[in-house]
Formats: sequence, C-alpha cells, structure tokens
Amino acid sequence: MGSPEIIVRTAGNEDALKQLGPYGIETLIMVDEEIRTTAYRVKVQAESSTSTSYHQIAEELYYVLAGEGVAILDGVEHELKVGVFLRLPPGTKHAFRAGPNGLEMLDIHAPGCRPDRDVYFVGGEVPVGFKSAAE
Repeated sequence: MGSPEIIVRTAGNEDALKQLGPYGIETLIMVDEEIRTTAYRVKVQAESSTSTSYHQIAEELYYVLAGEGVAILDGVEHELKVGVFLRLPPGTKHAFRAGPNGLEMLDIHAPGCRPDRDVYFVGGEVPVGFKSAAE
C-alpha cells in the first residue's frame, strides 16, 4: 500500500469490466490504491442470478444505479430499483436476481474485499473468476 492519494475516476469503462460468472465487475479502487475500502461498479446480466455469498470481515454497501431486480438477504427478498440502498453487515448471506433490463450497482466494502479475499460461497460452485476464501 502506497501513500494515500485522492482518486478521481470516471466509471463506465466497458473495457475495464471483468466478467466473473454472471457479474460484470469494474474495479474503481485498484489494489495498489486500496487503503481501507474497495469499490466496484457491478452489473448482473438480465434475467440471471448470482450465487449466494457472504463476507466474514467486510461490511458491504450497495446502491442501485440502473435496472431492477431482487436482493435475497439472509433468505428474505427485497425489491431493487434505481435509488435503493443496501447495507449488509458482515455475515449477511446475499444473492441477486436481475430483471429484464439487468441490474447495475455501486458496491463498496469496508474493510476492502476482493474476488479472492473475504468471499465465502454458500453451497454450489464458486463462480468463474472468484476464489472462495474457504479454499
């Protein structure tokens, strides 16, 4: 970790969007810029669902930017549409189901979390590109 720097970055660079299973993840705070948080622009493909996962350490914040869908949080479904904010304390089991227009969200973790750090999947397979922290 280098010295803290101000970051000003425009999201929406489709070339920077990395596909991890049904997730498209654009990293907004790079690994070498990370201090205490990570931030991503997350896109879930239309009519697709994500695996259920949780974080043991990170608190996670989501803000819906575009599209619609459903968040399944500890087994309870919550409607998602533009402007909805979610706060998931550590240990919250979560999955998403995107509607016909897909789902795009700002996703922030504190402390930082990456696809290979503090991600635990519940049953089933680990999506391509992720590494379950349980491994």
